[in-house]
Amino acid sequence: MGAGKAVAAVCAAVALAGCGGDDKPNQTLPSAPDTIDFSTPSFEDGGAIPKDLTCDGAGKKPTLAYRALPAGAIELVLVVQDPDAPNGTFTHWTAWSIAAAPGGGLAPDGRFPAGVKEGKNSAGKDGWTPPCPPKGDDAHHYVFSLYALDKGLELEPGASPEAVEGVLDGALGRGTFTGTYKR
Repeated sequence: MGAGKAVAAVCAAVALAGCGGDDKPNQTLPSAPDTIDFSTPSFEDGGAIPKDLTCDGAGKKPTLAYRALPAGAIELVLVVQDPDAPNGTFTHWTAWSIAAAPGGGLAPDGRFPAGVKEGKNSAGKDGWTPPCPPKGDDAHHYVFSLYALDKGLELEPGASPEAVEGVLDGALGRGTFTGTYKR
């Protein structure tokens, strides 16, 4: 296992354990086979997130790339969380109705094809909220997780993070990568 994959595995384990947060329901994401090759060309897995993708820059969404989707996958669901947030895990972005196209896909600057729905983040807004940890905190870990489901979801746009996380049980597979940011 390469250093980047090892860091990702540790960060995913931290996120799944709910470390850094309180014991609110749905603070952890369910496990699934780690079969999806999920990454970003914007930063290395386990590396620092560039300033232009944060609240200290333009707050842009990162480009996302995914391949090696499991057989039977119909829909993909994205969840981005900061397990180091002071008040418990903070969900930065949820998106679903991402078609599980053979061969994978690419979301340049976080733009998925038409039809993708986004939910509320922990700030109560729809879509992406960029990393913005409190000044003086140690670097926060931002865990990007992509799940493959064998069914389509009927969630309405603007669904809560808990509603999105609640449909991930039984996923066919997932992929994760992690970025860090400190102000």
